[in-house]
Amino acid sequence: MTPQEQRNALLAERIIKNLKRRHMEAFYCPTGEGAAQKVSELIADGSTVTWGGTATVRDLGIPDMLRQRGTLTVLDRDLVDTPEGKQEIYLKAFTADAYLTSANAMSEDGVIVNIDGNGNRVAAISWGPKKVIFVIGLNKVTQTVEAAVARARSTASPINVQRFDINTPCKADGVCHNCNSAESICSYIHILRNNRTPGRLAVVLVGEDLGY
Repeated sequence: MTPQEQRNALLAERIIKNLKRRHMEAFYCPTGEGAAQKVSELIADGSTVTWGGTATVRDLGIPDMLRQRGTLTVLDRDLVDTPEGKQEIYLKAFTADAYLTSANAMSEDGVIVNIDGNGNRVAAISWGPKKVIFVIGLNKVTQTVEAAVARARSTASPINVQRFDINTPCKADGVCHNCNSAESICSYIHILRNNRTPGRLAVVLVGEDLGY
């Protein structure tokens, strides 16, 4: 292994211990390809599956992999043209068997941080779907919870906002202004520190730089 691979394996081992202490399942995959396969293994045949606004899941080709299985009901808002259709999928997500997402940041001791504009993703993480599976690149790991929140706001959000046709200060100059813009994508800050439902939350750590 390279020094980077050795470090990633050691860091992942530490994080997995901390996630299990917080009552979450946790796995480490050195590659994105392995992570995609692990996600598929965690979803039983016959399940209804959907995902939030996650570049990581899409970039790894997981949606296509799940469709090709032919044994799942896949709800994909990207294939819906109308706001009403997207809203319907948002609501159906709460009754899904599996909900896929990533994280904007996480701390070494296993706290997961996400920021939302509409709140549908963090709401589904908190309650509803029978299983929530996080796919998180080690590039999103910080030493502390405070650093994770800072990363989510100052690094992830100014990058993520570039995907949308909206008007916020960070869209204009790439810097977080702690704004209260009407179109802010930082309306909901979600900090996940513990799981109360056995078997509901699973984290797949990936030894690659993924997402924002």
